[in-house]
Amino acid sequence: MFDTSPPLSDHPLMQDRAFADALRLCGKVPVVLPSGLMLLSRRLMGMPVLMLPRAAPPRDLGTQLAQAGLHRHPVILSPETQCKMPRALPLSPVRSLLEVNLSQPSPVRRAALHQKWRHQLGQAEAGALRILHRPLAPDHHLLEIEAKQARARRYQNWPSPLTAAFAQAAPEQTHLFTALLRGHPVAHMLFLTHGIRATYHIGHNSDAGRAAQAHNLLLWQAMQTLSRCGITRLDLGPETTPQIDRFKHRAGARPRSTGGTWLRWTPLARRRQP
Repeated sequence: MFDTSPPLSDHPLMQDRAFADALRLCGKVPVVLPSGLMLLSRRLMGMPVLMLPRAAPPRDLGTQLAQAGLHRHPVILSPETQCKMPRALPLSPVRSLLEVNLSQPSPVRRAALHQKWRHQLGQAEAGALRILHRPLAPDHHLLEIEAKQARARRYQNWPSPLTAAFAQAAPEQTHLFTALLRGHPVAHMLFLTHGIRATYHIGHNSDAGRAAQAHNLLLWQAMQTLSRCGITRLDLGPETTPQIDRFKHRAGARPRSTGGTWLRWTPLARRRQP
């Protein structure tokens, strides 16, 4: 017998089938173009707007939109990488994502860790922490913790119901790593997989977790586990604060430039033509 399962593809999280299924569970119907690309539909200031998240627009985007009857809608484009954006207006500059290469052998990745980060990891490994790896339950208390943390620190992430719906739609694509100290959870990290990639989604740490270097051990164990599952790239998110960015850089993450954010709208495109 031969394994006939299709190979894993290389695609962004917000172009994954599980993300589309999660949206449907939340009552949101994504727009799927003939090419398979998925667009989100929102209303901004009362106007319907389409969003093409984390994907380069195809050359025949206008034709595909016309086939779907959506060629008159404004489209917000946010490609993963820098690319030509004809007939589009820039909305925000290029940002950097921090990404870890998981295709290298474990000894190579460990040797590439910053000396201080590697020392903290060794302390955590020699301590009393135990790491638990499970799929995310849709009703896990981490989602409530994340919602409170986002409000307190004033940052935006997926709404908790959407994360719960993703866990319901594709539990095998959720990887929750929990650090236990004498049987009590002190830190968490949640990763979502999509093809050969994974994305860091939610993290939480406590005072006890910080004292035990829990996040160093959680991230390292996650990288080890995801690599064994065939994941080759780990997206740790955009650059945010110096402290968080330093932690990710020392863990082996390298910056990768995105393509910025653009607006494509037929009336504006026509005005820009010579």
